[in-house]
Amino acid sequence: MRIVVTNCNTTQSMTEEIVRGARAAAGPGTTVLGLTPAWGPESAEGWLDSYLSAAAVLDTLRTYQEQEDHDPYDAVVMAGFGEHGREGVRELVDVPVVDITEAAAHLACLLGRRYGVVTTLERSAGQIEDSLYTAGVARNCAVVVGTGLGVLELGDRERTEAAFVAAAERARDAGAEVLVLGCAGMTGLQRAVGEKLGMPVVDGVGAAVKLAESLVSLGLTTSRAGGYAKPLPKRRTWARPGAPPSE
Repeated sequence: MRIVVTNCNTTQSMTEEIVRGARAAAGPGTTVLGLTPAWGPESAEGWLDSYLSAAAVLDTLRTYQEQEDHDPYDAVVMAGFGEHGREGVRELVDVPVVDITEAAAHLACLLGRRYGVVTTLERSAGQIEDSLYTAGVARNCAVVVGTGLGVLELGDRERTEAAFVAAAERARDAGAEVLVLGCAGMTGLQRAVGEKLGMPVVDGVGAAVKLAESLVSLGLTTSRAGGYAKPLPKRRTWARPGAPPSE
């Protein structure tokens, strides 16, 4: 089985960290390929970044599929927590598409009555809440709490862990019985912080990989009967040739 994991930003080091987490969760016989968008935000933190990221991820998958020597894949994992684009990707590709936000929430609902999301900046809370609502799992979310750390600051594991634990305690006080890592860049923290807090902690990357494997093993993929029907055939301009980069 081959799973493609798409980073939502252009930071290659983060793609590599996400792929490490995905491979750690994958079962025997599953290979993981990480894709990094060639354009878009270096980190997704806000509505503008999110919409740019969605278009960039779609373009990345489209470009990969059009390569003559591209390896076939069995599922896509979208590694952007609360980011847009999952519905478009489900129209674009013919394999199961699992978003880490949705996957983490579904697994959290199996472990407790209410879960809390611990994410990066507070400004991302609204996007995450909307994403959970669209996925139908918002009812069980007690709270979305920010650590105050930006995405690109997560490389400092000691600082990230301390900030996560402090935010997680707030989530627990708000009624959360299960915690969710609210950023793909937090992958790998679940065991350490889970032991400190005495609560289950769900990593969206690992959750999405296991759900993707399950869907493939069961022979299931996205329904084409309705909202996820294949895109209508028409001319689409994906980029402006020679367009200068923007700051």
